[in-house]
Amino acid sequence: MKKVYTGKTKDVYSLDNGNVMLKFKDDCTGKDGVFDPGENSVGLTIEGIGKANLRTSVYYFGLLKDAGIKTHYVGANVDEATMEVLPATVFGHGLEVICRLVATGSFIRRYGEYIADGTPLEGGYVECTFKNDEKGDPLVTCEGLAALGIMTPEMFASMKEQTLKITKIVADDLKTIGLDLWDIKFEFGYNNGEVILIDEIASGNMRVYKDGKIVDPVELTKLILAR
Repeated sequence: MKKVYTGKTKDVYSLDNGNVMLKFKDDCTGKDGVFDPGENSVGLTIEGIGKANLRTSVYYFGLLKDAGIKTHYVGANVDEATMEVLPATVFGHGLEVICRLVATGSFIRRYGEYIADGTPLEGGYVECTFKNDEKGDPLVTCEGLAALGIMTPEMFASMKEQTLKITKIVADDLKTIGLDLWDIKFEFGYNNGEVILIDEIASGNMRVYKDGKIVDPVELTKLILAR
């Protein structure tokens, strides 16, 4: 394998068969030692969270396959904390797609004068940010992506539609074990011209509450996989 990218929570390797290998790490995004999926830098390390995120991803990629949603997932080796995926080209230098079901986190920091923390966002609110730590992951609109030549409006529409469908699948699954999804972060790319979900669906990329209190990522993974 040849390492082609070092990320905050995963390293990326190219494989001889043309696919890609993701190596999950125990680093999490956050600030001042507190986990926060909305932050754009590593804030803490949690032992075992890499394998935990991988197991969660494998579980949810399976649900998406059953629902007829194509992703980049090929297979995984949990013991080695690795996941084999299809090659995909990211949009621009990387784009994050956030689906918010409840107003909180950076959404409140931006718009708190208009809406209270914890307010439901009916139907889900989808927003995109560039992956750029130096600029604080700036927001970008569909029109902005088209003007910059990064994504066509048709690609954006497909990405948004998939985001809402995938979020509902995850949220409905969490409801079955008494958990409430507040927001979740995805990454998309394109493979043979088709927009598909890439990266992971893990506890470290979602904000989940139980009985009004946030669930930490390790505990969340235990609850998800305990069935």
